[in-house]
Parts: sequence; structure tokens; C-alpha cells
Amino acid sequence: MVKPTDKIEIPKFIKWAGGKTQLIEQFIPLFPKKIERYFEPFLGSGAVFFYIIEKYKPKEILLSDINKELINAYIIVKTDVERLIIELKQHKEYYKADSKKYYYEIRSVDPTLLPSLEQAARFIFLNKTCFNGLYRVNSKGKFNVPIGAYKNPDIIQEDKLRKVSKILQTVQIKVMSFEKIIKLAKKDDFIYFDPPYDPLKKGTSFTTYSKGNFLDPEQKQLCDVFQKLDKKGCKVMESNNDTEFIRGLYDKYDKVHVSAKRMINCNATKRGNINELVIRNYKV
Repeated sequence: MVKPTDKIEIPKFIKWAGGKTQLIEQFIPLFPKKIERYFEPFLGSGAVFFYIIEKYKPKEILLSDINKELINAYIIVKTDVERLIIELKQHKEYYKADSKKYYYEIRSVDPTLLPSLEQAARFIFLNKTCFNGLYRVNSKGKFNVPIGAYKNPDIIQEDKLRKVSKILQTVQIKVMSFEKIIKLAKKDDFIYFDPPYDPLKKGTSFTTYSKGNFLDPEQKQLCDVFQKLDKKGCKVMESNNDTEFIRGLYDKYDKVHVSAKRMINCNATKRGNINELVIRNYKV
């Protein structure tokens, strides 16, 4: 078990189920000693990225995800943060007047009909006010997470958004599925995978991250990508649940336990610390 070190401040601007902020301290001894080029194909809240860019200062970084709204939010923070802050202030005022009514009104809006700036503001607003910062869609691709029980959610975070905007200026951000990383990565590049996890109990895990699911076939495809990157001489690290299925897929690779607090379950009695796997094709 990797033991945590000193507390690290991560300037993430969204909440994300399975985000890695709480695990960064345990990850530190597991990262490569040197990182020149960095890829993160399952971006989420970007906690690992924010640590990597601060501590390693890679020359090139590519952040990607299949979630178009998520990537659009990052791009708008990078390119138009001041107007984004104005939009979020408007959301906050309307939310204060009638939180429940306004939340469901905004949730019902089709984001594909909005300009990119308004779409990003809607995404961040819902992220800050929905239950546990979840991102979940139904079979039609519609966001369907209920409102969270917050008295005064921190919707705007002006200083943090401006700080993140500065950090992102030299970073490439794009909508991209994880397997495309094979053609982009080169020898000695560092790739961190944080996919939807293999469920500890089949049929009970949150995997509806997009219109499709991330189940056994997708986990096998990810393992295949991991192996191909390994053959190219890349340094690859992946987080996943400690299941028999995952251990079998990555049987020849180094595996380390880290301890994470599970907060996604709506039943508070079923939340608590669990062991997760960190899988690597290298050792420090």
C-alpha cells in the first residue's frame, strides 16, 4: 500500500465522480521521474494533469475525452474565461431566487442548441449544483442527475477559473476516444488512463458516462491499447478497481494498491475506503 505524503493543492474547477484529487499524494511515488510529453485520455476533473503540469512542466500535453460538454468547458475556460465568469454569475443569481425550479429548467435545455460559451456555463453550473457532481446521461444522451442538497454551492470560483485558464494556455485539448492515443504517443511519453472502472459487483457500477457503456469489451480494448503503448516504449499508468477481471487482463504488469474513499453511493452506509489498483508498465 502506498502511503500519502504532504497535502497537495489541485486547482480543479469541476467535481467529478472518481476524481483523483484524494489520491494524488499516493500517486506521487508512482509517477515516472521525468515527463516530457503527457497524455490524459479520460480527463474528468483533471486532478492528475494539474499535478503533472505543476511538478514536471512537460513540453507537450494533450488532454482528451469523449465527453463533448466536458471538453468544451475546458476550452472555454482556456479561451474565454472572463465571459464565462459573467455567465456563471447570472446562473448563480437565478439559482438563489429559486434553486430547484431553476436547476431543472437549465437541466432540460438541450446543450447542443447553445453557443459554446453558454454550453460551458450550463455544464459548470449543473456540475456544481447536481447530486455529488455526477455526470450521467440516459439512453437518449440527456443529462439526468437530480439536484444536490446544497445551501450555497460555489458556482463561480473566479480566482480558480482564472488560474486554470492560465495553466491551460499551452495545453492541447480535444474530443477524442482513448484508442486514438496509439498513433500520437511516442517512446518515453507518459500516458495516464482513468477509465470508468470495472464494477466491483457486476451490474451495480456507475458506467453511463455517455450514450454507450464502458463494460467488459471496452475494458479489454483499453488493455489492448495499454499493451500496444507498452510495445512502443511509452510509460503507461492506469487506475481501476481491484477485480479479478482487471487483474487477469493486466497479469504481467506491476500493480499497486491505493486507498480511496467511495462517495458515489446514494446510501451513506455503503460509502467508505476501498482499495483501487494502479497498473504500470514501468517501475520508478
